Amino acid sequence: MKLVPANVKRRAPIVEAITAPLDAKPIAKLASLPVDHVLAAVVIALIGFGVVMVYSASAVQATVQNHDPQFYLKRQAIFAVLSLLVVFGLSRIDYHRLYKLTYPVLIGVGLLSVACVVGFGHSAGGATRWIAIGPVHIQPAEMSKIALVAWLAYSLAKKAERVKTFTVGFLPHLLVASAFMFLCMKQTDLGSAVILLLLTFTLLFVAGAKIGYILGASILGAGFGVAAIMAKSFRYQRYLAWLDMDAHKQDIAYQPFQSVMSFGSGGPVGVGLGRGLQTLYLPEAHTDFVAAIVGEELGFLGILLLCATYMLLVTRGVRAALRAPDDYGSYLAFGISTMFGVQALVNLAVALAILPTKGLTLPFLSYGGSSLLVNAAAAGLLLNVSRQAPRDAASELVTPEAPAVAEKPRRAPSPQPDITEGLEESEIAP
Repeated sequence: MKLVPANVKRRAPIVEAITAPLDAKPIAKLASLPVDHVLAAVVIALIGFGVVMVYSASAVQATVQNHDPQFYLKRQAIFAVLSLLVVFGLSRIDYHRLYKLTYPVLIGVGLLSVACVVGFGHSAGGATRWIAIGPVHIQPAEMSKIALVAWLAYSLAKKAERVKTFTVGFLPHLLVASAFMFLCMKQTDLGSAVILLLLTFTLLFVAGAKIGYILGASILGAGFGVAAIMAKSFRYQRYLAWLDMDAHKQDIAYQPFQSVMSFGSGGPVGVGLGRGLQTLYLPEAHTDFVAAIVGEELGFLGILLLCATYMLLVTRGVRAALRAPDDYGSYLAFGISTMFGVQALVNLAVALAILPTKGLTLPFLSYGGSSLLVNAAAAGLLLNVSRQAPRDAASELVTPEAPAVAEKPRRAPSPQPDITEGLEESEIAP
């Protein structure tokens, strides 16, 4: 029989009780514990499928611009291998050992965002969202999402019951999120700013912040969003073009219109992988609109399967959050799962012209090393949390103070003599 260590506390459900940020201690042999195999398979499948779809969506453009149909394929394949290494590495390092890096990562990402704003950024497509370091382009807005989630998880778990107060539990988190949102807006990245706000509200809600505070801040955020659209002429024109795509299908709404045409061309089962023709007409099909190529080549069934895969990714992430040994791990897993789900939902909605055009990538599928590596890091942390879920043999840990003591095997009772032996049947009392 093995005993559960006294220093491992049983955490109550996350919406009922908030405990210390690090109830569970780091596990020395974490790498020997199994991860969520379904979650790991989903992540690996999405990365591999992304490489295939990037090649299918970019071959024409790569041939015209770079005279090499495999130009984007080679780069994405390299980043895919690196991302798998990132997933493998972070899944084996106990996330409790990484919490000390929370503030350095948050500050470092903030400085990179400031560098983009003050003139060190690389411009492309009318936006300044990248920092060029040799051949590698870093996108601080993508890194801001995981950095903010990690900081919110640490801070909310540390503040425990005080998260229900306005000055301690609500306002500081909103201010930090607002600072990163402001930096994203200065990079003309409204989509990432909205994602950061949704991540913040989600984690505040999960941690138990008062609903009134969240609703009030949501109304205020919606007002700022409308003001941001009206303040920039290109955003407002894009919004008007989205309302009347037929009138603007040759100019501002050309990309979303061609994207919808791509989905319509696919039919139920698609035209076949690599046989799509919309890559001739849809600009930058391998980046933000890669889902449109999936819709054309794999059809409605392909998009349905893709949506189901993202749904499985989110549900397994939430499962890992609910089974985490402490609130720090729970908030971390909830935030990462929300990041994957919301970004995939918004990207697909934009590709289907349900929402106006935003510069958000489809997790693991869109071309781009910065986005892929950040998503891989997030997936590695999610797998890390899943390693520490309770198992059926719940007490596999042994306390050093009270080592496991095997029970002595009980000796079989010695047979008792039969007192009726040798007596006649008539002499035995009934």
